[in-house]
Amino acid sequence: MKKINDCTIHIATVNGSGSLSANQILARTFFRLGLPISAKNFFPSNIAGLPTWFSIRISPDLRKLSHNKNFSIIIAMNKATWTEDLKALQTHGVFIYNSDLKIDPSTIRADVLHFGLPMRELTKELSPSVHIRKLLSNMVYVGFLLKLLKLENLDIAQKTVADFFQKKPSVIEVNQKALEAGAQYAQQFSGDIPVQIHPIPNGNKDKLLMDGNSAAALGLVFGGCQFLSWYPITPSSSLAESFQKYASKFRKSKNGKNQFVVLQAEDELSSINMVIGAGWCGARAITPTSGPGLSLMGEAAGLSYFAEIPAVIWDVQRAGPSTGLPTRTLQGDLLAAAVLSHGDTQHILLLPSSPKECFEFAKKALDLAEEYQTLVIVLSDLDLGMNLWISERPRNFTHLERGKVLKKEDLEKRSHFFRYEDTDGDGVPSRTLPGTPHPLAAYFTRGTGHTPSAKYSEDPVIFSQLLKRLSKKIQTAKKDLPKPEIHMNPEASMGLIAFGSSDLALQEVMATLEEKNIPTSYMRVRSYPFSEEVNQFIQQHRRIYVIEQNRDAQLLTLLKKDLPTYSNYYSLTYFDGWPLRATDVLKDILQHEGLENASEN
Repeated sequence: MKKINDCTIHIATVNGSGSLSANQILARTFFRLGLPISAKNFFPSNIAGLPTWFSIRISPDLRKLSHNKNFSIIIAMNKATWTEDLKALQTHGVFIYNSDLKIDPSTIRADVLHFGLPMRELTKELSPSVHIRKLLSNMVYVGFLLKLLKLENLDIAQKTVADFFQKKPSVIEVNQKALEAGAQYAQQFSGDIPVQIHPIPNGNKDKLLMDGNSAAALGLVFGGCQFLSWYPITPSSSLAESFQKYASKFRKSKNGKNQFVVLQAEDELSSINMVIGAGWCGARAITPTSGPGLSLMGEAAGLSYFAEIPAVIWDVQRAGPSTGLPTRTLQGDLLAAAVLSHGDTQHILLLPSSPKECFEFAKKALDLAEEYQTLVIVLSDLDLGMNLWISERPRNFTHLERGKVLKKEDLEKRSHFFRYEDTDGDGVPSRTLPGTPHPLAAYFTRGTGHTPSAKYSEDPVIFSQLLKRLSKKIQTAKKDLPKPEIHMNPEASMGLIAFGSSDLALQEVMATLEEKNIPTSYMRVRSYPFSEEVNQFIQQHRRIYVIEQNRDAQLLTLLKKDLPTYSNYYSLTYFDGWPLRATDVLKDILQHEGLENASEN
């Protein structure tokens, strides 16, 4: 039986061949046709010429969009990998390849349909430049595939090309011609193929197709971010670049001057110290980085925490340790982020799972940093940050939360102002900003032991009281942190816990378990320290599976450390650097539950 709008398209190319633009145009075309999709780019970190892949999953169910290896269509543009690529193609799949690679058709599996595209012939009239023609071959296979899928009208694809290459008329024109060349070549093939794609009018109404880094950058712009410092590092660099692009458009004064600052620092330590300096001055400030940069920021993280200066780090996680796999995804920075720096520190963590939450958590992180005068770390990852996700449109922001900032009129009502004094009993002191025109406003900022009045002190009693107050402040913040998202099944004895980008696979796991009539509850943790709702969810289930993308069960470690003792935890960890696959999680859960046969459809 043919499946409708249910397939995975896997495109094998070469790094540096210009395929990413064509592949993203193909994904965006499917999205504009109303289809639920997700798109994953797998690229090497070192040199051009190495294999790269791009997968587009199309599903009739929005809950079933996680990465999988059940490929329905493979487009082979890399001779070095085509044999292995072909092995991954499902029975009765479609194999499209560049016939100029001299692939012997007789070696192609007999149980698949195959189509060879003579790329040199199809592109020879498009440009006098050999280099440009090689780039355009990517757009040729896009047009060929769309026509092969019987998507007769290429208007949407042509419009997508125009939108993608904005303000570059010559580039738009030649790519549209390449698209048409591929579509014309496909007309010679008659008959049906095993994959059917039917457009869904208004299928993606009120939804966006976006990567998390771009969404975060927009959230920062509309969340009042005034200062961003950064040092280039994959996979966070595009966040800084997008912030500058969006801020240049939306954060201009009436006379055209920028109302923001972007600085590229000489290293990550300088970057976080710039953020702390900006936060001390009263600016809403952030630095994007990844794991190696986060490690370098440790000492300054302690300064932000101890001197109580607002700062935000946006960590787009990748595979470590050390340089690790710079272009692969993991969730390996959770423990490091929670206690970053030496001594006793505890940081507020936000854990977005979608572009919508990246947008919303950007503003939330800036709010929390100012409200609680501390460092806030947002943990995204490469999969969420750099890949294309379908997302709900984010809500509009209302007002900015600045916290306990005393102005001149506030100080006039006081007999004294002690910078580190807890007058409200919540652990959070008041602060003033530099330049406040009142004699009480000035104070010393201390990264050493200090009294409530900001005087230097090595008194052991005062120091221990200070550490207790800082801990109390972070616990007070729990009420303002994003609550976990919980899908409770009252009949379930089994509960699943995950965070961040793992949610895409967990949505599919839950949908499949529901189809198999296996009662299960699911909780997605969205912040740390954990709220009471997290504890309640755990207590309400006899078995808890904690699913995460790291080797050492870091989320489970924090749950065991911070919540009452609970013995029925089971850890499922995945750390191969690829986006989490629902099929892997489902197989492990069913095997542990003794329901292996239930995994067979």
